[in-house]
Amino acid sequence: MSTAMMPVNASQAKTLVYCSEGSPEGFDTALYTAGTTFDASSKTVYNRLVEFEIGTTKVNPGLAESWEVSSDGLEITFKLRSGVKFHSTDFFTPTRDFNADDVLFSFDRQRDEANPWNSYVEGASWEYFNSMDMPALIKDIVKVNDLTVKFMLNRPETPIIANMAMDFASIVSKEYADKLEAAGTQGLLNQQPIGTGPFQFVAYQKDAVIRYKAHPNHWAGKQPIDDLVFAITTDNSVRTQKLKAGECHVAPYPNPADIAGLKADDTLNMLEQEGLNVGYLAYNTKVAPYDNPKVRKALNMAINKQAILDAVFDGAGKAAKNPIPPTMWSYNNAIKDDAYDPDAAKAMLEAEGVSGLKMKIWAMPVARPYNPNARRMAEVMQADFAKIGVEVEIVSYEWGEYLKLSKAEDRDGAVLLGWTGDNGDPDNFLAVLLGCSGVGGSNRAQWCHQPFDDLIIKAKQEPDQAKRTAMYEEAQVIFKEQAPWATVAHSVVFMPMSKKVTGYKIDPLGGHWFTGVDLAE
Repeated sequence: MSTAMMPVNASQAKTLVYCSEGSPEGFDTALYTAGTTFDASSKTVYNRLVEFEIGTTKVNPGLAESWEVSSDGLEITFKLRSGVKFHSTDFFTPTRDFNADDVLFSFDRQRDEANPWNSYVEGASWEYFNSMDMPALIKDIVKVNDLTVKFMLNRPETPIIANMAMDFASIVSKEYADKLEAAGTQGLLNQQPIGTGPFQFVAYQKDAVIRYKAHPNHWAGKQPIDDLVFAITTDNSVRTQKLKAGECHVAPYPNPADIAGLKADDTLNMLEQEGLNVGYLAYNTKVAPYDNPKVRKALNMAINKQAILDAVFDGAGKAAKNPIPPTMWSYNNAIKDDAYDPDAAKAMLEAEGVSGLKMKIWAMPVARPYNPNARRMAEVMQADFAKIGVEVEIVSYEWGEYLKLSKAEDRDGAVLLGWTGDNGDPDNFLAVLLGCSGVGGSNRAQWCHQPFDDLIIKAKQEPDQAKRTAMYEEAQVIFKEQAPWATVAHSVVFMPMSKKVTGYKIDPLGGHWFTGVDLAE
């Protein structure tokens, strides 16, 4: 008997509560790059043509049941799954199944400035699509028939299939978009999402709670839990209290100081895994004196990373010397980190004619695995920079605003941010965060350095992994010489949860998935 034929009494309904660390910027995933937003949208509401197997970076069929790449690498043909149902909610009832029109719509709005959906949200920048250089890569997307779509490329792109499994490539409903456009309410696409994913959106109370229910007609079967609740709880300590009190089942990003106590609690399980992440301080390389690599290098030498690891990570972090994590292929271990040397740093600044420098350090308002406490990190840096005569003002904003304002090319000072890989490929760090096409978007250092950019563009077109590795190793050497960031730390990811939770897997790519998760009675 199918689950659809077995009514669930309200008393039997299984509700899982996830204490999430922040509010989503919106629910149209492609507009954003923040993990908090992805957890609330792409990981619940949507599917993609291909999907990462949860807990790995292996790519499996998703909305496409198969695909073929032409011998020259310039054409990818996706055969779409038939009979896939969109969500049916209080605000939308679909009249057809998922098809090629939805795929074309999902990507065309990102790549075509004339598309009526290209700027339907104020400030829409399709940040991921653009920072991955997709406009230059994709020549055309063609509907062959209702269940076949062909991507035509201007150049081969080795990580393209893995890229299609990323959050920005989530597929939205064209039929729903057409209905909203006809009603003049396009903005609702970003507030009341419709997808094909494992959970369907019910309601969002801003900065408080998001409610979902299991999609009863999901193509891969209904989820074991019936209702999923995101209880937005920005304070790390409060999340831990709620978890211990049984008010939530899963609570990410615990304070490092709370980890031993959580491990000792016999009602809880603690999963842990070395994170595919990096935390950094990005200078604005377009604004003097940070446009001078020697000034950036001097500032890097003034930062006491060990003091940061002690104060902020409590033993769960390691100093970062490269912009990619040591667990990732092509990591260049031969690179020497900048030595902590305040005297040399001060002399270097003086040699560059810099004195009486006043700078802003932006501190994130949320905990992330790569930075559990940005305010504390900024305070350590503030004290370090004071030793070399640099006066630091610490600034912060609400998370969505922080992400938006920190993209500005005239932004003052340096911003604390970080990254957890989205597809297991070095390109996802080096090109997205440091490539010229990410300037004004995900490249918060606003750094466009042609020798580096040429190398990473060449690397993503190279099918031979050994040759790609050599290029990425060289790119890391250039990065270290030019110092657009102070690389701070990589961290271990800890995920505490109730012992009632079964089937949860830590995502090496940093997401929080409730697909396949159940609650034991």
